[in-house]
Amino acid sequence: MNLTELIGSTAACLTTASFLPQAWLSFRTRDVSGVSLLMYSVFTAGVALWLAYGWLLRSWPMVIANTVTLALALMILAMKLVYSPKPRRQGHGAE
Repeated sequence: MNLTELIGSTAACLTTASFLPQAWLSFRTRDVSGVSLLMYSVFTAGVALWLAYGWLLRSWPMVIANTVTLALALMILAMKLVYSPKPRRQGHGAE
């Protein structure tokens, strides 16, 4: 492994590992109230693009790290959609 691959592999491990505590907390508590739907949507799209970029470059550390991160991000995004309270609509009945 050359220096470039070592740096890329280390960066991939660190950025993926930094995401794990938030993912674990969300899975364990099912509390996603502090998660921004817009931020996670944009983040997930960005990770998907990094995965595609890594695939095109055949950069396996980038592919593996972004595959793991994308899977976790998609799960948190799904939890946000499922477990977030639905906004209450006011009825149109008599007052």
